[in-house]
Amino acid sequence: MTLHAIRGFRLVTADPDRLSRFYAALGFTVGKTEPIAAEEAARIGVAGGMRTSLRLGDTPVTLDRFDRPGRPYPADADAASACFQHLALVTDDAAAAWARAQAAGAVPISRDGPVALPASSGGVTAVKFRDPEGHPLEFLQFPDMAAAGWPGRGVIGVDHSAIAVADAGRSRAFYRARGLSEGHATHNHGPAQGALDGLDDPDAQVVPMQPPVARPHLELLGYHRPPVGGPMPAIGDIAATRVLWAADTDGVWQDPDGHWHETVRR
Repeated sequence: MTLHAIRGFRLVTADPDRLSRFYAALGFTVGKTEPIAAEEAARIGVAGGMRTSLRLGDTPVTLDRFDRPGRPYPADADAASACFQHLALVTDDAAAAWARAQAAGAVPISRDGPVALPASSGGVTAVKFRDPEGHPLEFLQFPDMAAAGWPGRGVIGVDHSAIAVADAGRSRAFYRARGLSEGHATHNHGPAQGALDGLDDPDAQVVPMQPPVARPHLELLGYHRPPVGGPMPAIGDIAATRVLWAADTDGVWQDPDGHWHETVRR
């Protein structure tokens, strides 16, 4: 199987109306709500459900409510939990975006709002938080937005999805074998990283994995401290975010850490 590009992301929800209002407040465009096609429901192993379409910039995000609800997002999950997967939303003003998100009902992960990371950790300003159902998100502001390829104002687009991995080397090899290439890895640690992640003394290797169509991309969060652990979600659970890939085959699969993915023929 070769992965060519990320076509979008699928979030599982118990309350699509509430989440639609939240994401609209962040800057997403809300589209139609339609039944999930029977063929797709069978492929992903659910009884059926409804899908609400969202879009931020060029990236589609869907909200899937299944007829048989799964488990809510684990209340004790943190940034180093195995199920952790966030969408990084690019903005030219992280402080203003965070204020709007809080007013819409966002729940903070970061301890003190937006954090300026040192150059060794990418030099970005970022803040992590959760939507009203627990899905993790991040606002990401680059030091030079135009140079980073993100001109514009407000919340502009989806830069990447980041997943916590127990063994970064194993995961790097897994995704390389499926057509992705490694970007510049960073070693993220210290007080600023702790404030961003809401963790005490974290130490992580962050590895961008680029598909041939480079945006959005996937990032591997290889935490050395605290160790990545905890249960993984079933496909109908709220935590079971799926990355939707353009590939050479249709299917639903899990990576070595149990994160869910869906492929469609490009």
